[in-house]
Amino acid sequence: MFDKLKAYLDSVQARDPAPRSRWEILLYPGVWALGFHRVAHWLFDAKLFFLARFVNHLSRLLTAIDIHPGARIGKNFFIDHGFTVIGETAEIGDNVTIYQCVTLGGTNPTNGKGGKRHPTIQDNVIIGSGAQVIGPITVGERARIGANAVVTEEVPEGATMVGFKARSTLVPAEEWIKDFIPYGTPCEDAEGNRVDCIEKLESELIAMKAEIAALKADRQVDEPVQGDLDLTKKSGTGA
Repeated sequence: MFDKLKAYLDSVQARDPAPRSRWEILLYPGVWALGFHRVAHWLFDAKLFFLARFVNHLSRLLTAIDIHPGARIGKNFFIDHGFTVIGETAEIGDNVTIYQCVTLGGTNPTNGKGGKRHPTIQDNVIIGSGAQVIGPITVGERARIGANAVVTEEVPEGATMVGFKARSTLVPAEEWIKDFIPYGTPCEDAEGNRVDCIEKLESELIAMKAEIAALKADRQVDEPVQGDLDLTKKSGTGA
């Protein structure tokens, strides 16, 4: 048991450079919330729903993190800071990192049946601050959800989703970013690509304007002025 706890704390420290020791990590609200959830989920599976909800509410009171007892969570799950909401039918794989103010929300069923309403987060996913992942969708392995992104559709493996409504940054799967990325946002790469695209478009626009100006100048040289045309007509008539 202590070996598992030690391994978990080490996995958190590998993703967060702030703590100076494992003892500090034991004070993290995300660690406490996960511990409370393990108990609440066990009670939920035993159909002791009231007790499971009681543990859930106690956890939310102490940690500001609301994880429904029915949610299924894998190993080495890390919530950095708090104010996170995870719904009943959410499924979370191994080594998933979630930052503050994230919602794994559900859809409102129109048929009156609960069913699968919340997202499935596969292994090694990073979800940035303020992101909203809504509905019974799947976020593929090693995907990154950027800060404040709103995701309502399936996310491919290795994709980085940004924006509202979230869109892929079109990084091919074979070019996965393997390293851990804080907040799920590859700031340097994504921003650099956007800047390069803008600069390329601007340079192409300048080149096109220069070509148009040159064509206009050539056309004016080739075409005789109206006065010359009149003189030519008169000369032709007199002859």
